[in-house]
Amino acid sequence: MPAPVPESPAQWHRVLTLLADVSLFVGTRAIWTQAAGHRLVVAAAISVCYASILACGVLALVVRRARSLARVDLCVLVTAVTLTLCGWAMNHGGSDEAALTTQAARELVAGHPVYGQPWPWLFGHGVALTPTVAGGYDFTYGYPPLAPLLTAPLLWLGHGALPMTVVSTAALIAGTVALWRSLPSPWRSAATTACLGFGFLPSYARLGYPAIVALALLVPVVVRWPRLGRGGRLGAGGLARAACLGAACAAQQLPWFVAPFLLAGVYAVRRGELGARGAALVVARIVGAAGVVWLLLNTYFVVSEPGTWIRGIALPLTQGAVIHGQGVVGVSLYFTDGSDRLDWYSHASVLLAAGLLAVFVLFVRRLGPAATVLPWCAFFLATRSQDGYYLMMTPLWLAAAVTAPAPEFATAWQPRPRFLSGRPARVAVAALLVTPALASAVWAATGTPPLGLRVTSVRWATPTAVSRLGVEVGNTDAVALAPHFTLTTGQGMNQYWTVVRGPAAVPAHATVRYELRPPSGRFVLPRPGVRIRLRAFTAVPQTLSSADVRLRRSG
Repeated sequence: MPAPVPESPAQWHRVLTLLADVSLFVGTRAIWTQAAGHRLVVAAAISVCYASILACGVLALVVRRARSLARVDLCVLVTAVTLTLCGWAMNHGGSDEAALTTQAARELVAGHPVYGQPWPWLFGHGVALTPTVAGGYDFTYGYPPLAPLLTAPLLWLGHGALPMTVVSTAALIAGTVALWRSLPSPWRSAATTACLGFGFLPSYARLGYPAIVALALLVPVVVRWPRLGRGGRLGAGGLARAACLGAACAAQQLPWFVAPFLLAGVYAVRRGELGARGAALVVARIVGAAGVVWLLLNTYFVVSEPGTWIRGIALPLTQGAVIHGQGVVGVSLYFTDGSDRLDWYSHASVLLAAGLLAVFVLFVRRLGPAATVLPWCAFFLATRSQDGYYLMMTPLWLAAAVTAPAPEFATAWQPRPRFLSGRPARVAVAALLVTPALASAVWAATGTPPLGLRVTSVRWATPTAVSRLGVEVGNTDAVALAPHFTLTTGQGMNQYWTVVRGPAAVPAHATVRYELRPPSGRFVLPRPGVRIRLRAFTAVPQTLSSADVRLRRSG
């Protein structure tokens, strides 16, 4: 009897492996260049990784058996993990979030309060500040407490933000391995690409973002999530996944936005199988298990500092940070001279999140596979619409695409009142649900700047540096406004300038003069052709007024 012929891998499987392999080239040369001068062990490890990338590229195209290609997938994963560790070895200074988290861990170990405590000495010297519309900066810790709890045992590793970067990098690697193992064998290289390829998520991990910890905890939750509670039973595995959801919500705020979509989807799928009561019991068990874990991780802070704790974990939603990001706020930041309706960007974001959740419930059979993508659409309208909010969660998109396809939702329950019996009616209702959000965003973007800004005098410290700026400010609004000034030369915000002379607020329909000093004593002019913008923020109401400034070099 002839021996069975080994199964040949599908061509698309080869392509996925090759793409994962190719993605490891991105950013690797920069790290090797950095290491070659003084970290020869790291440089040698990266050179070995280069050899592995080349070998895996050849093997991905020539191996004859699916099992052999699966081994190549594993080699690509190991190479990616090695490169991630090399990147961390060279760059582990961390970001403002890592610095705050590590300091929170130190305060926790010392028995001091964690929330509501300003730590201004952590910032500057390359650590970014978060300016607020009130003219100050946020120096306090504003995330749930799991990241400091995980960082506390590692404080012995060193000073600065190093301990938190270890936690986030380890979390990313653990989440990648978990996703890799959870996917069917032919899809595993896609996990390597999404988590460690292209250098995106490893860079966030090296910067010590708590969201990476949340991502790792969400991976087991999202994989095959429509099967949670199948048959009315969670079992040990289901309870563990619910616990991961609670822990993720205790690590960072982003899971708060995806959790309602997952719970609504589980309810719809289980109701199609078990009926309303059975589905409600399943969701109640998931929420109960997640809530217990979340509460356990927060108990110490709830007891020791309840007021500052609740304000701290809500801080990203209430801090009044200046607008920033790649979303619709760019209209007011870069394409117009500002808006007197900045608050409406926040309203638009909340309305879109609620509207998309309602649309998801109404059309869960169609939108179920997109449950891990839809929540992040709301951030495109938010005052802080940075791409990191959705970029860091993209591995969840892959997990859902592979393990939660459309057939999983074929029998899901969808509410169908009589007025939704026709397709035109359903389309109209879906459009109506998102219209308030879109209208709010348009209302915010079409606002007019309440302050007219005009530079009246310039004092030069050197031929290319400004030491004082005289500004005439006219208030066209019906209320007094207290402006806070800065000059920007690109995306983002620079530090606020100090008001040397001028009133605290500009009266309604009045014109006043200010004399401003740069935060470091001098403002060095950028190269010719760079756009310089004078900006004035106010907190109540939240407004932005901007004007292009043309500063000529003296002499």
